[in-house]
This record gives sequence, C-alpha cells and structure tokens, in this order.
Amino acid sequence: MATVCVEATINAAAQQVWEAVADVGAVHQRLLPGRVADARMEGDVRILTMPDGAQVREVILAIDHSIRRMAYTVTEGQRLPLTYHHASFQVFEEGDRSRLVWLTDVLPHALAPVVQGRVERGIQEMKAILEAAAVIT
Repeated sequence: MATVCVEATINAAAQQVWEAVADVGAVHQRLLPGRVADARMEGDVRILTMPDGAQVREVILAIDHSIRRMAYTVTEGQRLPLTYHHASFQVFEEGDRSRLVWLTDVLPHALAPVVQGRVERGIQEMKAILEAAAVIT
C-alpha cells in the first residue's frame, strides 16, 4: 500500500484549525469551498457533492479531540480507479501557528503520484481558507 503524506504550516491557532477539521459536515464551508459544493451526514457517512453534481461517500472512522485527529475512508464515488483509500488529518500546535498533516493510504500503488498531486493542491486550498478565517475571527 502506498502512503501519501502532505503537510502545511497554518498561520492560525491549532484549536481553530482542529475545529474546522472536526466539523466534518461542513467541509464545503470550512475547508474546501469551491472544491466541494455540499456535504451532509447520514450517521457516520459523509456524502460530498462536487460542483459538477458527482457524489462521494466517505465513512468517518474517528474524530479524536484529545490528539486532534480525524480519519475517514472513501467507499463510493472515487474518480480514480482506487481499490483502497483511507486518510487522516492531524493538527499539531506550533506556538501560535499549527501544522496540518494529511496522510492518505491508497491502492494500487501506481496511483500514489496522482493522489499526491491532488492532496497537495487540497492542503494548500485549506491553508488559504483557514488563514483567511483566522484573520476574520
């Protein structure tokens, strides 16, 4: 299994970043507006609607406030021919800033570079949104 790891230093307090990550039903508002048009929860299942109307179903596996970690797995609607996709976010305090780490395990291995590019773009989008929100509050 291939593991993709990306991280970003966010100019926002770790607690503020964690609150956005842990608010799993509001990913379309707090982390990836524009990339995700809507999100809704059905129990532990998060259903993301993309701007083109496509839907992705994810199971939220863990939200651990004590270590600021959220884990999920994509079960339906992947646009890539992945046979396995598990990911987690973890937020670390670094003074008045934070470090956001996004780990993604995927199969087949050959698709790891494609996934790497996507999550690198995604974490930069999140960084911009989180830092803009930190300025507002």
